[in-house]
Amino acid sequence: MSRVNTVLGSIPAEELGIVAIHEHIGYGMPGSELDTKWWKTPEERYSETVPKLRKFHEYGGGTFVDVTGICNGRDVDYYKSLSAKTGVHIIACTGFVGGDTALPFFERASVEYLTRQFVHEITVGIGNTGSKAGVIKVGVSRGGRMTDLDKRIYRAAARAALSTGVPILTHLAIDAENAIKIFNDEGLPLDRVLFGHVDDGVNADKTRDTWIAEQGGRVGFDTFGYETELPDPPFWARPRKERLDHFLRFLGKGHLDQALAGVDANCSPLGWPGVKGHTLNYLFEDLIPDLREAGLDEATITKLFVENPADFLTIQN
Repeated sequence: MSRVNTVLGSIPAEELGIVAIHEHIGYGMPGSELDTKWWKTPEERYSETVPKLRKFHEYGGGTFVDVTGICNGRDVDYYKSLSAKTGVHIIACTGFVGGDTALPFFERASVEYLTRQFVHEITVGIGNTGSKAGVIKVGVSRGGRMTDLDKRIYRAAARAALSTGVPILTHLAIDAENAIKIFNDEGLPLDRVLFGHVDDGVNADKTRDTWIAEQGGRVGFDTFGYETELPDPPFWARPRKERLDHFLRFLGKGHLDQALAGVDANCSPLGWPGVKGHTLNYLFEDLIPDLREAGLDEATITKLFVENPADFLTIQN
């Protein structure tokens, strides 16, 4: 039977249900927890997060994939409590959002060290939580080109994915040529990689989404809801219709099997105020209705939010 690691244990992939594929319970930059301006009590974080996850579950959401990564506020014991409280499966990750978010200890680490770190968190557990990571996160640092550390993280992630069978998600899909070369060098099938954020308002025109799909990679349209129509849109915002049309064009080119979608939620931001008006449940309240209005049938929506994520997240031993 196909299995997936969640924070409360391994479950059959068939039990994942509708999946929010690229999300954050709480994301922040290293050190933000030391700035008293941004301190939150556990009660405050719960009050921000639990209603969102409960509403997600009420709408029919089954699984939340947290890709916060090492050094950016990952808190697996907290995730376990949230999962038990709300009934939502939560998948935690190992890896890094990008090399520029890694603390100096990891910045100096070798590929071999990073590989051992990732494999340990997938097969033994994250810290002393007893919970195993279900995905590996990698990313391109600011500037749009992979740094030496990024390349070491990508190579270590490829080796850990081959060793353990869990998939890889990327933060941004720019500089995909370098990423794909590393994955190919390591012998990792590209269907085990989800190249994320191809739809964001900064990099969409630089991202070769169709080319990535043609190489065999999976493609993530996972910043839905970050719209220029928001009261105070972030710099990566994009007009709602423009992003939706981009997604529909990609699907129309015959890449449904490789497409996944999400909203890059940040349920309780750490060290910054977050984006007002953006929420996890944009998935149900706006995105899925928009897709239906655009003519997608229920089988296609199930494919995008249930079948494709389950296939991707299944541990491939």
